[in-house]
Amino acid sequence: MNVRGLAFLLFLPVAAVAQGFAGLGTETEGFAVPQRPAFFDFPADHGAHPGYRIEWWYVTANLEGEYGTPYGLQWTLFRSALAPEPGTGWSAPQLWMGHAAVTTPDAHHVAERLARGGIGQAGATAAPFAAWIDDWQIAGPDFDTLTMTASGPDFAFDTTLTAQGPIVFHGDSGYSVKSAQGQASYYYSQPFYDIAGTLTLPEGEVAVTGEAWLDREWSSQPLSEDQTGWDWFSLSLGTGKLMGFRLRQIDGSVYTSATWIDPQGRTTAYPDGAFQAEPVMRTEVRGNTVPTGWRVQLAAKGVDVTVAALNPQAWMDTTVAYWEGPVTVSGSHDGHGYLEMTGYD
Repeated sequence: MNVRGLAFLLFLPVAAVAQGFAGLGTETEGFAVPQRPAFFDFPADHGAHPGYRIEWWYVTANLEGEYGTPYGLQWTLFRSALAPEPGTGWSAPQLWMGHAAVTTPDAHHVAERLARGGIGQAGATAAPFAAWIDDWQIAGPDFDTLTMTASGPDFAFDTTLTAQGPIVFHGDSGYSVKSAQGQASYYYSQPFYDIAGTLTLPEGEVAVTGEAWLDREWSSQPLSEDQTGWDWFSLSLGTGKLMGFRLRQIDGSVYTSATWIDPQGRTTAYPDGAFQAEPVMRTEVRGNTVPTGWRVQLAAKGVDVTVAALNPQAWMDTTVAYWEGPVTVSGSHDGHGYLEMTGYD
């Protein structure tokens, strides 16, 4: 999706990490840069873009078990390039990282995989579509019908995703601006998946159904050097879906962006300032103070809601640590969704 996957630039040289969150404000140094007008070529763009420095395939899902218990699911594959030059085998400059998680009201199960490009351990292809790292994968004959699997020390999942609506584009037809200085990414989503399958948890197998949201994003310098982290929301609100994020600046200000998606998949993009999100509750999580309750507003659509974490302890204790988990929505609209927050560790 979105800004969420940008944390993978931990793999940049240490000297770069001081420039923006996780080094995301560093110069492009020969990599390709997103340009206006955005142009997408499907199915090719479902695959990898090695000429850009950062890329991800990111799935979140809100699920329900047989007895109404809510669950959250995350599957992510990040690609980062150390250099713009191509290579083969162990000399290929592509690095890969996978994150998987299952969140319940009482537990948060997390696993991480790391891989080097060029040796088949991880990768992404467009047609037929597949994105994988080790034995974790999302794959299917096309982008509309996918299977998704992952496992960790204390969990596993095996699911099927079926699209019920169109792909949507964020920002200016897929050109998503991330700062007042103009840094940007290419960004599209498939927010209309039905999902069904099985979670394997310490207490046993659980059959689940629900809704899933897949984000695709790539860039080379998506943030400015003074941005310290972000708060990203994907919300299903009954009358439509809302993607909104705010990027926090060193001086305490924020840069925001949002997309309203109607039930037919038609989108309206909103510029900096239209989307508002303010913390209303904070939780101590792994020694960090994290905002796990929010007031979210998009006045143009009459949205004024409270967003609350299903499990406030949904901390991703991975190479780059962050908070991510399912949320409930109440207020002007009822619904559910996902929240990711970085820069609070």
